[in-house]
Amino acid sequence: MQKNNFRRLLKTVESLADLGPQMTAERDFSQTAQAMVAGIMQASGAREAVLFAFSSKPTMLTSVASAGFALMPEPAIIPLLPKHVHALQTARGPVILATVAYDTYLSANGNVAPELFRCIAPLKVNGKLVGAAALGHHEEDATYAEDEIYALDLLCHYIALAIQNQALGQTLAQRVSENLRLLASLHGFYDTALEAFANAIDVKHVNIHGHSLRVGRYAAAIGEAMGMEASDVAALRSAGYLHDIGKVAVDKRLFGKPTSLDPEEFREMADHTVVGHQIVSGVQFPWPRIPEIVRWHHERADGSGYPDGLRMDDVDMQVRIIGLADTFDAMTSERPYREPISVGSSLSEIVRLTPQKFDPHAVQGLLLQVRRDSVGSNRVPFLQDRISANIAPADVDHLAANVQHRLTQGKRYLT
Repeated sequence: MQKNNFRRLLKTVESLADLGPQMTAERDFSQTAQAMVAGIMQASGAREAVLFAFSSKPTMLTSVASAGFALMPEPAIIPLLPKHVHALQTARGPVILATVAYDTYLSANGNVAPELFRCIAPLKVNGKLVGAAALGHHEEDATYAEDEIYALDLLCHYIALAIQNQALGQTLAQRVSENLRLLASLHGFYDTALEAFANAIDVKHVNIHGHSLRVGRYAAAIGEAMGMEASDVAALRSAGYLHDIGKVAVDKRLFGKPTSLDPEEFREMADHTVVGHQIVSGVQFPWPRIPEIVRWHHERADGSGYPDGLRMDDVDMQVRIIGLADTFDAMTSERPYREPISVGSSLSEIVRLTPQKFDPHAVQGLLLQVRRDSVGSNRVPFLQDRISANIAPADVDHLAANVQHRLTQGKRYLT
């Protein structure tokens, strides 16, 4: 079941990745609507689906795209009474119609029978009804499962924004502004889906729960401290969420082993970088370099990493930042074979290995965020509640000066 849920979640992310560019591109809306129906079917496992837009004058649902139904009028129209509008507007997500009366949500006065539908998902923006997505039969003629309903709910947030954007009929300047807001919202829902993905990745063992989420957050904070653009920071967060996706293929027993891995076990664990690269390479994300980050986050500046033995000049800054964030979280987390290492000791060891292993500019960004925590100037704590910044600001300054000295003492290092 867990494997099936994970596959469904991967399909949902693929659908999100496919829909994002199509929904914000200049193209005929009928094509976009058809792509949205295809995304709904892929994510939910539906054999039949239809997308409706809502109008208040007159009050009705009108189909904008459908697929799979043998008999579906074009357009399909369902007039709605006030009680139907209220029920759709107050529903908290997709509703399985087999468990409720059809006339709670739909009338039978249109040119399509409500009994064709097995699930109805209201499309809302800021609590306002803008449309609905309806599913017919499941591809396996089964009842829609909880993970399929969750996937549909995720997509509905995207699709509601697209339906609303289409209906606005604003001037060019207003539409540009609305598209920008749409893009910002889309990135927010990408985060929601990828956070769920990160949790799915880390279910192997209690000691790695939350690891991918923290790596994403640490990496984004390091990028912010380095002055990166907001889009690059968002890319770092998403890459952190996905960096260990290949670990779904690693034997669970290795995560709880209380002693060091033998060479064969280490090779199996190290292969998660290659497996992860294979998984994400077929997904078109809105940010570049996700597959490279997944493959190379264990590479090190001196070429001692894996799987390809690359040096710092061979990888982008984003890869270096994820590698640093991954190492910092691993060091400060409990493992079956050791207790967590304190923040101060972890940073001291990281600085000792800079620039031989880690990028000094990324390390400076990490130190800056820890220092902000130590003096209470971070609006959102970098380390949050899991561990405290048990290191004095003066000690952080000393470590930062040490990194700077290593860069400027006249020796040549890889940068």
